[in-house]
Amino acid sequence: MPERELYISVDVEADGPIPGPYSMLSFGMAACGTFDGRAFTPLDPAASTFYAELKPISDDYVPDALAVSGLDRERLAAEARDPVEAMNAATAWVTEATAAANASPVLVAYPLGFDWMFLYWYWTRFADAGSPFGHSRHLDLKSLYAAKARAMVTRSTKRQMPPELLSGRPHTHNALDDAIEQAELFQNLTHWPGRAQP
Repeated sequence: MPERELYISVDVEADGPIPGPYSMLSFGMAACGTFDGRAFTPLDPAASTFYAELKPISDDYVPDALAVSGLDRERLAAEARDPVEAMNAATAWVTEATAAANASPVLVAYPLGFDWMFLYWYWTRFADAGSPFGHSRHLDLKSLYAAKARAMVTRSTKRQMPPELLSGRPHTHNALDDAIEQAELFQNLTHWPGRAQP
């Protein structure tokens, strides 16, 4: 096992609250930094990325959830990638990125629960080798902020974070755009000393 980690920022767009009855329609990944237990080294998150749009796996969807991404289910059903192919391709990308960095992969997301739920379910259901992150190599940026800011989780939204932590990129609800934006939030959080004990 390599003695450093490669952090990969991930964002998911879905048409409902849970995988199975509803579909993950797209996801983006961006390699954003390495950590060797001593020093964090940021990477340009736009330099090494993966993006996929997927065919829906059911006929059910929540209109409000679908509207967030602006994706067209009919177009995806006709043109998007099959989930088996897409999840195996995503695994291959993670494997290649971590081999190039001589590192173990760690997924980062904000908030982790939603994105990880869909990704882990899809990797387990569709990918030949399962999840390239195992079942627990992940980091929640909301929790990281709450710990550093000494803030309650309910008061750890992006709107409540200091402006200097936030990316200057727009939040577009395109999964790759948002994964890159989120990667910059993670880099800023990693270097942020946090708030002192009152």
